[in-house]
Amino acid sequence: MTDTLASYSLLAIYSAMAIYAIAFIMFTLDLARRSAPAPVRLEVAVGAATAKRGSTALLERLSTDAPAAAQPKGPRYLRAAFALTIVAWVLHVVGAVLRGVAAGRVPWANMFEFTLTATAIIIGVFIAVQVWQDLRFLGAFVSGFVLLALGIASTNFYVDVVPLPPALQSAWLVIHVFVASLGTGFFALGAALSVVQLLQGRRAVGKATRLGFLDTLPTADKLENLAYRVIVVGFVFWTFTLIAGAIWAEHAWGRYWGWDTKEVWTFIIWTIFAGYIHARATRGWRGSRSATLAIIGFGAVVFNFTIVNLFFKGLHAYSGL
Repeated sequence: MTDTLASYSLLAIYSAMAIYAIAFIMFTLDLARRSAPAPVRLEVAVGAATAKRGSTALLERLSTDAPAAAQPKGPRYLRAAFALTIVAWVLHVVGAVLRGVAAGRVPWANMFEFTLTATAIIIGVFIAVQVWQDLRFLGAFVSGFVLLALGIASTNFYVDVVPLPPALQSAWLVIHVFVASLGTGFFALGAALSVVQLLQGRRAVGKATRLGFLDTLPTADKLENLAYRVIVVGFVFWTFTLIAGAIWAEHAWGRYWGWDTKEVWTFIIWTIFAGYIHARATRGWRGSRSATLAIIGFGAVVFNFTIVNLFFKGLHAYSGL
């Protein structure tokens, strides 16, 4: 029964990856469409050179036959890509749940399972924030990142379902790792916004002029404010992760802090984002400096999960199983 559920889990994951790939292509096509010259501007210019009556008729026709980019729901590529992302996410979650049922525990006890769960949460955060703000223009970044992470985890880190090591047989596994995954999801979204902010800032000073899709995206200032709000939420979750990890360490190893490599890097990540929030709030860091620091912070998260897990020895070595 366990092997059967694990097989169904993999099938759901592979199916989700296939749909994520199609969604990524659709999101990329949407960015390409945004980069194309807008025919509306040309028609308006021609209309302005005609007689007043002809110009008025032209403008009326433009308002009636507005391009997809002007529609509230967004162009068809974007709508299709987002719908496919939701479908893939449902399959993704099903795969994670089946893995957990097969193991008889939460599905984040090793690198494969953590990748599976964390990427599902990243997509879940991306979908959920659309209620607050339309950030679908980040779809290519988010879906591409998740697809790459799932591909690497499935080919390099996959392990069969195995019992938990004694140190992981604790309720803190559920709390600590799940909250860390939530924090990672918000940091990933903040990093994506910061990347676009940097591009938008370069375009404002006459650089990155070939990236026409930036004209259809929010300004650098708005992107920076959105990134800041998202990262603050992630920072709250990461702070709780640090605290929960210390409590769990005391239960498992009899001390709250032992300078284990994983512990140190978790604290380094917390320090980077604390510095980001402090510098932006009190020292007036704006523009490229704040965006760069946000990207460095998410880079540290990825480094902590990959390089630290794979190449550094410590009490958290089981995370690389």
